[in-house]
Formats: sequence, structure tokens, C-alpha cells
Amino acid sequence: MLKGKTVVLGVTGSIAAYKIANLASMLSKLNAEIHVLMTKNATNFINPITFETLTGNKCLIDTFDRNFQYSVEHVSIAKKADVVLIAPASANVIGKLACGIADDMLTTTVMACKCKKIVSPAMNTNMYENPIVQDNIQRLKKFGMEVIEPDVGLLACKDVGAGKMPSEDILLEYILREIKCDKDFVGKNVLVTAGPTVEAIDPVRFISNHSTGKMGYAIAKAAMYRGAKVTLVTGPVSIKLPMFIDVVHINSAADMFKEVSGRAESQDIIIKAAAVADYTPAVVADEKIKKNDSDAGIALKRTVDILKYLGEHRREGQFLCGFSMETENMLENSKRKLEKKSIDMIVANNLKIEGAGFGVDTNVVTFITSKGCKQLPKMSKEQVADALLDEIKENM
Repeated sequence: MLKGKTVVLGVTGSIAAYKIANLASMLSKLNAEIHVLMTKNATNFINPITFETLTGNKCLIDTFDRNFQYSVEHVSIAKKADVVLIAPASANVIGKLACGIADDMLTTTVMACKCKKIVSPAMNTNMYENPIVQDNIQRLKKFGMEVIEPDVGLLACKDVGAGKMPSEDILLEYILREIKCDKDFVGKNVLVTAGPTVEAIDPVRFISNHSTGKMGYAIAKAAMYRGAKVTLVTGPVSIKLPMFIDVVHINSAADMFKEVSGRAESQDIIIKAAAVADYTPAVVADEKIKKNDSDAGIALKRTVDILKYLGEHRREGQFLCGFSMETENMLENSKRKLEKKSIDMIVANNLKIEGAGFGVDTNVVTFITSKGCKQLPKMSKEQVADALLDEIKENM
């Protein structure tokens, strides 16, 4: 995923330094080249050998260390870096960077880097809230550095408050957003629908479907990584919410129609990956239903066809993509939907094929446009999401 990318990790004197060992391991598994720079104080919290073992590269601490192949080391690393993450970032190092002080290997290298710099403060709450530290943080932002807000919680000193470094998963997401993909969707507004809708029959019962939202969430994240401004309209799912995305929660098909139609005008691309319930319970005058009898029959009425509405009310230049899940005659049924709904693309799959459909991490899809059909082999849903965005870009 990150092959050919170079990540520089700056580690300063904080108990949270131990978390960066796990982050380095995560980055290594993604095939990134990792260089770790430590302050001398950081070596009191974690041994440099740990990072050297995980990264395969010498951990640099001393600016004048002679034990390496000749080069101006801080400059050579700075030139290779695709992103720099300073985590944990102590108040001392934040102050140095804010004032342009470069008196050790870490600050000297960061000063020489032209790539994106991300800073994750970690310190005692009172220190973090000190006006001087807050002013230095604002200076970092002014100079184009991104500052990750610390978590609020129980700190190592037993105080409770802001100053806790976020988890390694969150730090990794900041890195991935910066370097995972080429930013070929910058300037695009992308709306993705995901998950099921739920139609209440009564206070206890409802009609829904088996959608887990995995495909829609994968598409939303892929678009975000490629630089798009993403809105995710999601039904109730158990998936972890993606970062850096505007998430809108809905329950019913009517909720989804309201949210999507209300935002449609401002979107460049709309991808409807949600499995919307086609029917909603109708109000019927039946004594058994009034008595909430479990044997009562339920009358149903069709919900609004969201894709068809979008096709009929699209603005010029807008790209519309829908999903078609079939159990038979997949291509024929999907081609009819493409024409009937006046949209640009259908992603079709057959629920009877192994590895496709709901509740699995893979999918087997066919892209259908007015130009023809393109069948993909079984892929992870993340791979399908990237292939889908490639196809949309090609057809816009």
C-alpha cells in the first residue's frame, strides 16, 4: 500500500513514545520506508534498538553521529520524506519548531523538510493548556503544520484532561490521508450512501435488509484518500466511522431521500451503494394491526426511487452511479436500470456468486456504462472501491 513512500517519525520525551513502536510496525507492514528520529530525552522512555529492529534503519539521535554511510544525514532524509509525523510532541519540541530552533537531529531534519508535517502533542493537561504552548501550537498551524488534537482522558501522571496522544490507528489515518494515494479527486464533492434502511412496522418490528455498509464505507474512504471532500449518508451499521468524512446518520428510506436530495445540487459525484428497503409499511385500518397482533398482515407501499429522482433532477456535469444486486439475469436487469434511472453507471453483482454481496470483505462486480460492461475478478471491497473511482474518473 505504501511501497515507495518514506515516512519520518519524530519521537520526543514522553511516556507515550511506546505507542510509536506499534505505529512503526503498522507502517512497515504496509511496506513504507520508515526513518525514526529521537530526541535524547525520548531514549529514556524507549530504546532506539526497538525502532531499528522494526524499521531496518538506524535510529538517528545525534546530529554529529559518525556511524553511518557518508552523507549530510538530516538533509538526505528530509529530501526523501513524503510525510513527517512528530508523535509524541513535547512542549519543548513544539516550542523549538514554532521558533525555528534546530539544535538536535529531530528539529534540524524537520526544519529541512518540505513535505507535510504533522504534530501530535502529548503532555500534562496544565502544560498543554498553558497559553505559551497554545500560542506555539497556533504558530505551527500558521506555518502550515497540521496539529492533531490530543484526546481527553486519564494521563500517566493520573491527571484527567486534554493531553493524551491518540491511538496508533488514528495517527496512521493521518499518514494514510496524506500519502496513500495520488490526489486525483481534489476539488471534487463526493456523496456516498451506505448501509441498510430500516422501516418501522410498529414500535417493535421493522423491515430492513442484510446490508453491512462495508462497500459504501470502502468507497467513501477511497474517495477521501484521493483528495475528495466526502459526505457519507449511512444507515445503521456496526462499522467504525471513517475519519475526515462528513457522516450523516439516517434510518428510513425517507430519511435517506431527504438527506441525499437536499445535498445533491452541491455534489460532483453521487454513488448510491446503500441497500434501501424498497417498501415501507402502510397504515391500514385493520383491527389486528390496531391491537398489535403478531398474526396481523402488513400492507406495504413502495418507497421513493432515490436514484431515479437524482437522474431526473441532476445538474450539468454531475456523475451518478448506482449499485444493482441481482439473483438472476444480472446484466439484463442492470442495463435496464441504467436506462430507466437515467444515470451514468451501474455496479452490478450477483448475490449467488461466492465472495460477492452482503456481509463479506470481498466483492465480484461488473461496471456497466453506456460504453459497455467491464467485469472484475473477486477483489477486496477496498480494491473494488479504487477500481470504481478509476472507472468514474475515466467516464466523467
